[in-house]
Amino acid sequence: MTIERGTHWRKVYTDKQPEDVSWYQPTPEQSLLALDRFQAAPSQSLIDVGGGASTLVDALLARGWNNVTVLDIAAPALAAAQARLGEAGARVTWADADITAWQPPRRYDIWHDRAVFHFLTEPAQRVAYIRALGEGLAVGGLAIFATFALDGPEKCSGLTVERYDADKLAATLGPGFVLEASWRDAHLTPWGSPQAFTWCVFRSPA
Repeated sequence: MTIERGTHWRKVYTDKQPEDVSWYQPTPEQSLLALDRFQAAPSQSLIDVGGGASTLVDALLARGWNNVTVLDIAAPALAAAQARLGEAGARVTWADADITAWQPPRRYDIWHDRAVFHFLTEPAQRVAYIRALGEGLAVGGLAIFATFALDGPEKCSGLTVERYDADKLAATLGPGFVLEASWRDAHLTPWGSPQAFTWCVFRSPA
């Protein structure tokens, strides 16, 4: 994301409560289904890219995960999640960073992104993201993506998005990531409007 996007997202989470944004989910059902489908275990490491104030980290901690990193460009979003978790938040690694400029300090078994990739509308942003993904995902690791589908919203939070189906996302990520599964989901916003999403799970070849 550009600096302007960073400013945008910090303002969003300064002006709004987490449950008042269109992407809010009380329970991250599709993310948990993806983890269950591929038998992800609490002993594994996971990074939630763009996790911000998402409730995925709550669900993972409740399941016994202890090696979770949440990365977001908006510090107020991370602060909201930390406040919500209280003492349990000390079990999480928090990264206030722009994924397109971030250098992974380690490799993760699972890379989860329900929030970022479709906002990267410039080729250079996607190249930088994929570089971080390649450096940050363990050999044989899983990368779980949710993006707006081809018939999904053209904009979100006032920003233009790039929409995907499974083939387009696979082509964008390139041959270093093998598509294992894909499906569609209709996310309902807090005010009841459906948004079409494409979900994909990729594996980094062993």
